[in-house]
Amino acid sequence: MRKIVHRHLGKVVAGTAIAVAGTAVMVGITLPGTAGADDSGGTRGGQTAQQAAQGNGTPAPGVVEQAPAEGEKGKGLDPLTDDETKRVEQIALNRQLLNSGENVKGARGPQRLTVELTEPDTDQPDNTNAPRRADVTFYDYRNDTVVTKTVNLDTGKVEETSTQHDVQPPLSIAEQTEAARLLIADPLGAGLKADYKDATGKELTSPDQLTLTSMVFHATPGVQPAELGKCGEHRCTRLFPKVKNGAWIDTRDFVIDLSARKVVKLG
Repeated sequence: MRKIVHRHLGKVVAGTAIAVAGTAVMVGITLPGTAGADDSGGTRGGQTAQQAAQGNGTPAPGVVEQAPAEGEKGKGLDPLTDDETKRVEQIALNRQLLNSGENVKGARGPQRLTVELTEPDTDQPDNTNAPRRADVTFYDYRNDTVVTKTVNLDTGKVEETSTQHDVQPPLSIAEQTEAARLLIADPLGAGLKADYKDATGKELTSPDQLTLTSMVFHATPGVQPAELGKCGEHRCTRLFPKVKNGAWIDTRDFVIDLSARKVVKLG
């Protein structure tokens, strides 16, 4: 029987080769898979714009790059190629969204979550000549909204835009990393750091030292601290960190509100 070692506020799950399924039993939930593919966060303004803004304290206006050439293209229901993914993201991120949006770090431009091939029309699901479309989804931390844009890869135009409130898709890699950064920097992260040092003999100073999975946290009235009452409207998460090639560390007692940039202890 595997054991959880209760050393500090965080708890190291003993054993360096614990499967996700086994860990899920120990922590009492099913661990989510890593969601999203964004490592870089939202887009920032170009260098020229930044230089122009220096000296007056005013943030540089966002610069929308011209969509790249079509490059390698898929056909029918083929997965999006890297060229297509880059192209549709830049088409979706227009100047207005770039200048008004905010990413998980508070920088200009919304946080990219996913770029996925759009489901084909139900009346012609097998039509290989149908236009290829992609759904590009962003999270705008300025007003806690999910923005999804459908881009036609053949025409290079946005055909549809939807904006949703109180909707929380799985976190991107960049968001998980920022949540871990906030926890490590917060006094409530002392147990996590102590457990990491117990497990490795080294100081925990960066999310890069951990393998991260996460689960979106929604508030339940009267159940958790009032500080978490906006979770669901705000982007909140619980992290499941793991020493790289090592043990899981139990941080279930902590919720990171990415919208408010604060860590709260449950119970």
